[in-house]
Amino acid sequence: MNKRGNPEKAVPTVIPRKAHNVSRDEISTSALKVLYRLHKAGHQSFLVGGSVRDALLGLHPKDFDIATDAHPEEIRALFGNCRLIGRRFRLAHIRFGKEIIEVATFRAASIADEGEQADPDHASDHRGRILRDNVYGTIEEDVFRRDFTCNALYYNIADFSIWDFVGGVEDIKRRRLALIGDPDRRFREDPVRMLRAVRFAAKLDFRIDKKVATAIAKDRELLSNVPAARLFDELLKLFQAGQAKKTFELLWKHRLFDPLFPETAAEVEKSEAFGRFVKSALINTDKRVAAGKSVTPMFLLGVFFWEPVRRLAEEMRAREKMSESQSLSLAAYEIVGRQQSRISIPRRFATPMRDMLAMQPRLDVMKGKRGLNLLDHRRFRAAYDFLMLRAEAGDVDAETAEFWTRVQKQSAAERRASFQVQESKQRNNRGGRRRRPRRRRGPQAAGQS
Repeated sequence: MNKRGNPEKAVPTVIPRKAHNVSRDEISTSALKVLYRLHKAGHQSFLVGGSVRDALLGLHPKDFDIATDAHPEEIRALFGNCRLIGRRFRLAHIRFGKEIIEVATFRAASIADEGEQADPDHASDHRGRILRDNVYGTIEEDVFRRDFTCNALYYNIADFSIWDFVGGVEDIKRRRLALIGDPDRRFREDPVRMLRAVRFAAKLDFRIDKKVATAIAKDRELLSNVPAARLFDELLKLFQAGQAKKTFELLWKHRLFDPLFPETAAEVEKSEAFGRFVKSALINTDKRVAAGKSVTPMFLLGVFFWEPVRRLAEEMRAREKMSESQSLSLAAYEIVGRQQSRISIPRRFATPMRDMLAMQPRLDVMKGKRGLNLLDHRRFRAAYDFLMLRAEAGDVDAETAEFWTRVQKQSAAERRASFQVQESKQRNNRGGRRRRPRRRRGPQAAGQS
């Protein structure tokens, strides 16, 4: 077994079927079809990555990736339902109804070491981030291209054994998240690996290896070199997998949240209450995922931006006369604009988020037609959920939260009555309706010349 050094000399530890718990019952029928057909065509055929890791941990794998020595064109020739994708590295997607099995050809060693001839199909930027990487190789080389030891295990369909080149099985037993190779170099190749480290540690309840943590502290600023659109995709994986709160705490611990959301991080530093509000929202997100309910990035972004938006809205109202709702909408627009250089937020999420935040002061109006019509607003449900989260944090009067909860369950007639009662209460609290002073009629209005 060789964790570092020359991949050509790497020799795997082969764990026979009777010595591990990975069963074909845990592998999807579609993935098995692909594995068997590649094997029967004379190719090496391995299940690899997270599916092997999760099966060893006793979890139920959901995604099944396959690695093979067959080249993309050879894979396509074997499967009529195959589509080749990718520019940086060609992948085969084999579709079985809604399920897609991804098949990758073994990759060669990465950037050439000093004094070696660089491959023309491989390119990186001045910081070491890989830009082009279309070089095929052997399984002995492929294993050293993968990121973490726990993700570099190969399940061989030929005899159902597991090939372990880098001590991944032992790290899984120890629940340790370790990188293959030098952490500093691996993070320079792809800074997103720092976020993946946090995501896997949260998901698997693993301890991040000390060398990995040290490299994160050194290299976290490299995240600014990652395309903003790619970071948005990673954001979804970080906070929508059911471990949002733990993920946030690990990002904060390793100071990786600041490069992603600098204005949010600054407000959390200033306000313990806002920090509790964020964590409460993340707990709520985890509960929804556990219950099989949908979660939307729009809501999570609204949580992260709420305090920065509210602070900016107050500044806007101090400079210019405008309603609270209008100022919140304009502030949200500006905050999202600033954020785009870090994480690119699609308009389909940014626009409803602005509406949700701008509706918050409107929910204080619990009377008349204006209040009643809010129930038909297309963003009402999101705005209501956000209001309830604020009420839980003590940011909203409990009576307001109870009112909007109650009226949603009422009939149309009962709703009208509720709004009339609320209007009467508010009028009594003001000491009765104040009669508007009569305007003095001018000489012409009085018929005088």
